[in-house]
Amino acid sequence: MGTGHGHGHVVDAHLASSRSGMRALWGSFAVLILTSLVQGLVVLSSGSVALLSDTLHNLADAFSALPLVVAFTLGRRVATRRFTYGFGRAEDLAGLAVLALIAVSAVLAVTESVQRLVQPQAVTQLPVVAAAAVLGFVGNEAVARWRIRVGRRIGSAALVADGMHARVDGFTSLAVLVAAGGSALGWGWVDPLVGLGVAVLIVLVLVGAGREVLARLMDAADPTVVDLAERLAGEVPGVLAVEDVRLRWSGHGQLAELTVVVDRELSLVDAHCVAHEVEHHLLHGVHRLVRAHVHPHPGVRADEELVAHQRVN
Repeated sequence: MGTGHGHGHVVDAHLASSRSGMRALWGSFAVLILTSLVQGLVVLSSGSVALLSDTLHNLADAFSALPLVVAFTLGRRVATRRFTYGFGRAEDLAGLAVLALIAVSAVLAVTESVQRLVQPQAVTQLPVVAAAAVLGFVGNEAVARWRIRVGRRIGSAALVADGMHARVDGFTSLAVLVAAGGSALGWGWVDPLVGLGVAVLIVLVLVGAGREVLARLMDAADPTVVDLAERLAGEVPGVLAVEDVRLRWSGHGQLAELTVVVDRELSLVDAHCVAHEVEHHLLHGVHRLVRAHVHPHPGVRADEELVAHQRVN
């Protein structure tokens, strides 16, 4: 026997989170597309390969929003007889797509930097290139803060990873600014060297984002949240002990399963009421919890436990 009832406010909060995530995705997509278009015009007039690289990175980051849009759209669908837990896992798959785009950015940065070392190229209209680089940084940093803030608020590891990707591209833009300054001083080696530094930064971000996304795929839970859920369940009147607490993420919501020990003399209805109260307590006390399955287990009386202990000995 267990309880796993849904609550209207939890469903509403889940939908609100999806809408908030979609706004962040489409808004940041528009900002990056506009930034890329302006930078592209400067590339055509200046011939800056470094700025071309930054523009391509910004375009890749803009289009990385698309798999997340698909995932958020799928996440709104109700569970079916085939997908009984719903479609929240689509967001984790989208997170893998974002990781792949970050990895491609790292490869491109290394490739372009090595080519620049082998074949140095002069850059014209350096002030305009520098201005475009600053624009790229401002656009990416604004997008990064938006995505990371919303992603953390709604519990979306994929959206946070995408925000980290935008932040990396922002530093890529600053690298173009440094490269332009080096070109102005006649130091052609600055551009490829900075590009290699950006590649290292991208790899570091890839590792950090990868840990978060892959942890979600492996059903990792925060031990402090598990302890909180166990404590909250134990505070409910009628609960003698709490066992087998399990938490996992599905999309940007958490699912919980646990067993509570109750008085064996309780009726079936009363035991169910205790389990239902535990569920209610958890839904209000655990961040981003959207569903809890609570199994009431009859406790063993002290005299029976003593007899069993004597038989063993």
